Amino acid sequence: MAHNGVLFLDELPEFKREVLEVMRQPLEDREVTISRAKFTITYPSSFMLVASMNPSPGGYFNDPDAPVATNPVEMQRYLSKISGPLLDRIDIHIEVTPVPFEKLSDTRKAESSSEIRARVTRARTIQTERFQEYNHIHYNAQLSSKLIRMYCVLDEVSLQLLKTAMERLNLSARAYDRILKVARTIADLDASERIQSQHIAEAIQYRSLDREGWLG
Repeated sequence: MAHNGVLFLDELPEFKREVLEVMRQPLEDREVTISRAKFTITYPSSFMLVASMNPSPGGYFNDPDAPVATNPVEMQRYLSKISGPLLDRIDIHIEVTPVPFEKLSDTRKAESSSEIRARVTRARTIQTERFQEYNHIHYNAQLSSKLIRMYCVLDEVSLQLLKTAMERLNLSARAYDRILKVARTIADLDASERIQSQHIAEAIQYRSLDREGWLG
């Protein structure tokens, strides 16, 4: 795994579970440790994990009109190939639904890639300036739990929103920290000095696969 690289895994559940579990340490610590009989060595491994998967073995999820039916037992067996602790370490979960014809034929101009890039660049500049006093921190994803409490302060409305989500979705402490870091980034993209309730609400939506029982 390359330092500061991107690791893209297509069809995530098709990988052996023990192979995926090996990624938990480098995703958490940004280091990978190799142990042999006579030595142990640690390498830097700060990479971005991007993964994709079908929502079920047949490619359809809870679709009554699906041409390929998958029963709940098969569905759960397929989804359970991805462990909760691994999902915990993935910041953003996005469900991509089929695009209806009306959207495909829509002639309205969407935001261009160059405009999105400019917005992302501005957000990265904000983060670089925010963490300029730290040698090894350049963006929000690198924040420790201690620094999260310093830079991801919530107002009462946002705090209550997050508390409710934690209880209803049965989220872990690790997911809590990641929601705060994602919300801080959403706020930066919005050029907002403080995290607002809408930023927290959006970040919570990106934890959909954390909920207890994916079929629930």
